[in-house]
Amino acid sequence: MLTFLMAFSLVALPLTADPKKEVDRLDNCGMVLKEIMDIPDDIPSDLIDKAECVIVIPSVLKVAFAFSGSYGRGAMTCRTGEHFTGPWSAPAMMRLEGGGFGLQLGGQATDFVILVMNPRGAKALLKSKVKLGADAAAAAGPKGRDAAAASDVTMRAEMLTYSRSRGLFAGVSLEGSTLRPDNGSNETLYGKKVSAENIIRKGAVAVPPAGQELVALLNKKSPKNLSDPTSLKE
Repeated sequence: MLTFLMAFSLVALPLTADPKKEVDRLDNCGMVLKEIMDIPDDIPSDLIDKAECVIVIPSVLKVAFAFSGSYGRGAMTCRTGEHFTGPWSAPAMMRLEGGGFGLQLGGQATDFVILVMNPRGAKALLKSKVKLGADAAAAAGPKGRDAAAASDVTMRAEMLTYSRSRGLFAGVSLEGSTLRPDNGSNETLYGKKVSAENIIRKGAVAVPPAGQELVALLNKKSPKNLSDPTSLKE
Protein backbone atom coordinates (compact mmCIF):
# COMPACT_ATOMS: atom_id res chain seq x y z
CA MET A 1 0.00 0.00 0.00
CA LEU A 2 2.81 2.39 0.91
CA THR A 3 4.58 1.66 -2.37
CA PHE A 4 1.37 2.37 -4.26
CA LEU A 5 0.88 5.70 -2.48
CA MET A 6 4.46 6.74 -3.17
CA ALA A 7 4.11 5.86 -6.84
CA PHE A 8 0.81 7.74 -7.02
CA SER A 9 2.34 10.83 -5.44
CA LEU A 10 5.14 10.85 -8.00
CA VAL A 11 2.68 10.59 -10.85
CA ALA A 12 0.36 13.21 -9.40
CA LEU A 13 3.08 15.73 -8.59
CA PRO A 14 3.21 17.47 -11.99
CA LEU A 15 -0.56 17.82 -12.00
CA THR A 16 -0.49 19.79 -8.77
CA ALA A 17 2.64 21.83 -9.54
CA ASP A 18 2.56 25.35 -8.14
CA PRO A 19 2.75 27.81 -11.04
CA LYS A 20 4.25 30.53 -8.82
CA LYS A 21 7.81 29.75 -9.94
CA GLU A 22 6.86 30.09 -13.59
CA VAL A 23 4.90 33.28 -12.88
CA ASP A 24 7.90 34.76 -11.05
CA ARG A 25 10.26 33.69 -13.82
CA LEU A 26 8.08 35.29 -16.48
CA ASP A 27 7.74 38.45 -14.43
CA ASN A 28 11.54 38.57 -14.12
CA CYS A 29 11.85 38.29 -17.90
CA GLY A 30 9.89 41.52 -18.28
CA MET A 31 11.94 43.33 -15.65
CA VAL A 32 15.26 42.21 -17.14
CA LEU A 33 14.32 43.30 -20.65
CA LYS A 34 13.04 46.67 -19.44
CA GLU A 35 16.26 47.36 -17.56
CA ILE A 36 18.32 46.48 -20.61
CA MET A 37 16.20 48.35 -23.17
CA ASP A 38 16.16 51.49 -21.02
CA ILE A 39 19.91 51.87 -21.60
CA PRO A 40 20.55 53.24 -25.13
CA ASP A 41 24.05 51.77 -25.41
CA ASP A 42 23.03 48.17 -24.84
CA ILE A 43 21.02 46.29 -27.51
CA PRO A 44 20.75 48.48 -30.64
CA SER A 45 17.12 49.42 -31.22
CA ASP A 46 17.40 48.80 -34.95
CA LEU A 47 18.30 45.17 -34.26
CA ILE A 48 15.22 44.68 -32.08
CA ASP A 49 13.16 46.27 -34.87
CA LYS A 50 14.45 43.56 -37.23
CA ALA A 51 14.04 40.65 -34.81
CA GLU A 52 11.23 38.13 -35.24
CA CYS A 53 11.50 36.88 -31.64
CA VAL A 54 13.11 37.88 -28.36
CA ILE A 55 14.19 35.34 -25.74
CA VAL A 56 14.97 36.40 -22.17
CA ILE A 57 16.64 34.03 -19.71
CA PRO A 58 16.69 35.83 -16.35
CA SER A 59 19.25 35.13 -13.66
CA VAL A 60 18.74 32.09 -11.50
CA LEU A 61 20.23 31.08 -8.17
CA LYS A 62 23.89 30.15 -8.43
CA VAL A 63 23.18 26.81 -6.74
CA ALA A 64 20.78 25.96 -9.57
CA PHE A 65 23.58 26.25 -12.09
CA ALA A 66 25.97 24.28 -9.90
CA PHE A 67 23.44 21.56 -9.20
CA SER A 68 22.17 21.19 -12.75
CA GLY A 69 25.39 21.68 -14.67
CA SER A 70 24.62 24.58 -16.97
CA TYR A 71 21.12 25.65 -17.74
CA GLY A 72 18.77 28.57 -17.63
CA ARG A 73 15.03 28.97 -18.06
CA GLY A 74 13.08 31.90 -19.42
CA ALA A 75 10.59 32.92 -22.08
CA MET A 76 10.30 33.72 -25.77
CA THR A 77 7.83 36.02 -27.50
CA CYS A 78 7.58 36.51 -31.27
CA ARG A 79 5.77 38.84 -33.60
CA THR A 80 2.47 37.30 -34.64
CA GLY A 81 1.05 36.85 -38.12
CA GLU A 82 2.01 34.61 -41.01
CA HIS A 83 5.10 36.69 -41.78
CA PHE A 84 5.97 37.90 -38.26
CA THR A 85 4.55 41.39 -38.83
CA GLY A 86 1.89 41.55 -36.11
CA PRO A 87 1.93 42.45 -32.39
CA TRP A 88 4.11 40.44 -30.01
CA SER A 89 2.69 37.10 -28.91
CA ALA A 90 1.96 35.50 -25.58
CA PRO A 91 5.25 34.12 -24.22
CA ALA A 92 6.33 30.51 -24.45
CA MET A 93 8.65 29.23 -21.76
CA MET A 94 12.08 28.15 -23.01
CA ARG A 95 15.16 26.34 -21.72
CA LEU A 96 18.84 27.06 -22.45
CA GLU A 97 21.20 24.17 -21.74
CA GLY A 98 24.78 22.95 -21.86
CA GLY A 99 27.53 24.09 -24.17
CA GLY A 100 30.03 26.75 -23.25
CA PHE A 101 27.81 29.30 -21.58
CA GLY A 102 28.42 27.79 -18.15
CA LEU A 103 31.98 29.05 -18.48
CA GLN A 104 30.69 32.58 -19.01
CA LEU A 105 28.93 32.64 -15.67
CA GLY A 106 32.01 32.81 -13.48
CA GLY A 107 29.91 31.70 -10.53
CA GLN A 108 27.60 34.67 -10.92
CA ALA A 109 23.93 34.85 -11.79
CA THR A 110 23.68 35.96 -15.40
CA ASP A 111 20.87 37.25 -17.60
CA PHE A 112 20.75 36.27 -21.27
CA VAL A 113 18.88 38.01 -24.08
CA ILE A 114 18.71 36.36 -27.50
CA LEU A 115 17.36 38.01 -30.64
CA VAL A 116 16.00 35.64 -33.30
CA MET A 117 16.65 37.42 -36.57
CA ASN A 118 14.82 35.43 -39.24
CA PRO A 119 11.73 33.23 -39.69
CA ARG A 120 13.80 30.08 -40.21
CA GLY A 121 15.38 30.39 -36.77
CA ALA A 122 12.04 31.18 -35.15
CA LYS A 123 10.23 28.24 -36.71
CA ALA A 124 13.02 25.83 -35.83
CA LEU A 125 12.94 26.89 -32.18
CA LEU A 126 9.20 26.41 -31.92
CA LYS A 127 9.34 22.84 -33.20
CA SER A 128 12.31 21.24 -31.47
CA LYS A 129 15.65 21.60 -29.76
CA VAL A 130 18.14 23.81 -31.61
CA LYS A 131 21.90 23.70 -31.10
CA LEU A 132 23.45 27.13 -31.53
CA GLY A 133 26.25 27.16 -34.06
CA ALA A 134 25.14 23.88 -35.62
CA ASP A 135 21.38 23.95 -36.24
CA ALA A 136 21.28 27.74 -36.24
CA ALA A 137 23.99 30.33 -36.87
CA ALA A 138 24.60 32.37 -33.72
CA ALA A 139 26.89 35.29 -32.95
CA ALA A 140 27.66 37.62 -30.08
CA GLY A 141 25.38 40.61 -30.58
CA PRO A 142 26.83 44.07 -31.23
CA LYS A 143 26.25 46.91 -28.77
CA GLY A 144 25.64 50.60 -29.29
CA ARG A 145 22.98 52.92 -30.60
CA ASP A 146 22.89 51.21 -33.97
CA ALA A 147 24.25 48.11 -35.66
CA ALA A 148 25.91 49.91 -38.58
CA ALA A 149 29.36 48.74 -37.53
CA ALA A 150 28.36 45.11 -37.07
CA SER A 151 30.37 42.53 -38.98
CA ASP A 152 29.04 40.47 -41.86
CA VAL A 153 29.16 37.38 -39.65
CA THR A 154 26.99 39.10 -37.07
CA MET A 155 24.49 40.34 -39.61
CA ARG A 156 24.14 36.89 -41.20
CA ALA A 157 23.47 35.20 -37.86
CA GLU A 158 20.05 33.74 -37.17
CA MET A 159 20.45 34.56 -33.49
CA LEU A 160 22.30 37.36 -31.72
CA THR A 161 23.20 36.65 -28.11
CA TYR A 162 23.87 38.92 -25.15
CA SER A 163 24.60 38.51 -21.45
CA ARG A 164 24.52 40.68 -18.34
CA SER A 165 26.44 39.82 -15.20
CA ARG A 166 27.61 42.01 -12.28
CA GLY A 167 25.95 44.93 -14.02
CA LEU A 168 28.07 44.51 -17.16
CA PHE A 169 26.30 43.96 -20.46
CA ALA A 170 27.98 42.47 -23.54
CA GLY A 171 27.55 40.32 -26.59
CA VAL A 172 28.46 36.76 -25.70
CA SER A 173 29.01 33.58 -27.67
CA LEU A 174 26.56 30.79 -26.83
CA GLU A 175 27.72 28.40 -29.54
CA GLY A 176 27.37 24.80 -28.46
CA SER A 177 24.41 25.57 -26.20
CA THR A 178 20.92 24.32 -26.99
CA LEU A 179 17.57 26.08 -26.87
CA ARG A 180 14.27 24.26 -26.68
CA PRO A 181 10.66 24.82 -25.65
CA ASP A 182 10.03 24.06 -21.97
CA ASN A 183 6.80 22.11 -22.35
CA GLY A 184 6.45 21.33 -18.66
CA SER A 185 6.73 24.98 -17.70
CA ASN A 186 4.24 25.97 -20.38
CA GLU A 187 1.74 23.46 -19.01
CA THR A 188 2.26 24.72 -15.48
CA LEU A 189 1.98 28.38 -16.47
CA TYR A 190 -1.11 28.06 -18.68
CA GLY A 191 -2.84 25.25 -16.80
CA LYS A 192 -3.04 22.94 -19.81
CA LYS A 193 -0.85 21.17 -22.32
CA VAL A 194 -0.03 23.64 -25.05
CA SER A 195 2.93 23.67 -27.40
CA ALA A 196 5.23 26.63 -27.92
CA GLU A 197 4.14 26.75 -31.55
CA ASN A 198 0.46 26.93 -30.59
CA ILE A 199 1.18 29.65 -28.02
CA ILE A 200 3.16 31.86 -30.35
CA ARG A 201 1.96 31.11 -33.87
CA LYS A 202 -1.66 30.13 -33.30
CA GLY A 203 -2.67 32.37 -30.40
CA ALA A 204 -3.88 29.41 -28.34
CA VAL A 205 -3.62 31.34 -25.06
CA ALA A 206 -3.86 34.95 -23.92
CA VAL A 207 -0.90 36.83 -22.49
CA PRO A 208 -0.87 35.98 -18.76
CA PRO A 209 -0.62 38.82 -16.22
CA ALA A 210 3.03 37.98 -15.48
CA GLY A 211 3.87 38.38 -19.18
CA GLN A 212 2.13 41.72 -19.68
CA GLU A 213 5.21 43.85 -18.99
CA LEU A 214 7.39 41.86 -21.39
CA VAL A 215 4.87 41.95 -24.26
CA ALA A 216 3.71 45.54 -23.67
CA LEU A 217 7.31 46.77 -23.60
CA LEU A 218 8.08 45.20 -26.97
CA ASN A 219 4.83 46.43 -28.50
CA LYS A 220 5.73 49.95 -27.35
CA LYS A 221 9.43 49.94 -28.22
CA SER A 222 9.24 47.91 -31.42
CA PRO A 223 5.69 47.88 -32.82
CA LYS A 224 6.72 47.20 -36.42
CA ASN A 225 9.00 44.62 -38.00
CA LEU A 226 11.51 46.59 -40.07
CA SER A 227 13.20 43.57 -41.65
CA ASP A 228 13.40 43.30 -45.42
CA PRO A 229 9.85 42.16 -46.35
CA THR A 230 11.27 39.58 -48.77
CA SER A 231 13.21 37.88 -45.97
CA LEU A 232 10.01 37.42 -43.96
CA LYS A 233 8.43 35.22 -46.60
CA GLU A 234 10.95 32.38 -46.37
